[in-house]
Amino acid sequence: MIRFDAFAAAMLLTAAAAGTAGTAFAGDLPPEINVGEVSVKEARGFYGRADLGYAIDSNLHGARARAYDATSGDYDSERFDSSRFGGNDFSGGLGVGYQFSDLIRADVTGDLFRGDFSGRFSTDAPCAGGSAGTGCSGKTTASFKAGSLLANAYVDLGTVAGFTPYIGAGLGATRVSWGDARTTSSCVNSALACGSGDSASARSSGEADWRLTYALMAGVAYQVAPNVKLDLGYRYSHIAGGDMFGYSAADTAAGASGTMGRNGGMARQEIRVGLRVSSW
Repeated sequence: MIRFDAFAAAMLLTAAAAGTAGTAFAGDLPPEINVGEVSVKEARGFYGRADLGYAIDSNLHGARARAYDATSGDYDSERFDSSRFGGNDFSGGLGVGYQFSDLIRADVTGDLFRGDFSGRFSTDAPCAGGSAGTGCSGKTTASFKAGSLLANAYVDLGTVAGFTPYIGAGLGATRVSWGDARTTSSCVNSALACGSGDSASARSSGEADWRLTYALMAGVAYQVAPNVKLDLGYRYSHIAGGDMFGYSAADTAAGASGTMGRNGGMARQEIRVGLRVSSW
């Protein structure tokens, strides 16, 4: 009986010691941490945009006048002696695009703008209806309207404090529509003296066509609201050359054909500000 009580007491002491050790070991373990699921919203989806641009520089390259000599039937093509290209420097555009990731996006944009041209010319050929053996000098003025359609791709270079710098490029076409050109010309004494009626003013019809266009862009966007970004950027665009205007009715009656004015291309450098509104 004494042995059984001693054995039972020993078993109780062993169980108590084991329980104490287990409690101490469990106390050494780090507390269990429950982490909730984190949802990351991807930058992906459609966006719309509206932009206003101001041309800080615009140029018309290689503007030429093609004079017709009714006496010989020959053409004399020369650059305008001097020219001015400018006018309304503002442009406006709308577009729709898609954000593929945090880095890549693309859009299609349409823009409208207009401008004016003024060029002075001189030639050894007589003015329309002028006396043979005299020269001609004058001035031509014309205006144009243009609408461009570009497909653009951009790389966003990361976002810091809400600012996202980017670079981009675009390719498309621009329809340039020239209005009627007005030409005032005056006879210049050459081999023969000018007569009293050797000065004239005439109008000629403008030309319109689609021209290949490319653009290069850089800028920075700022997140002003969860779905709205303010975009400030620079854009250089180049429009291929083409016809500007034809001959006057007097030149056409004398036998002239084709176009009188032509240019080698247009270039615009613009500062642009706009809003991009996203769907995500």
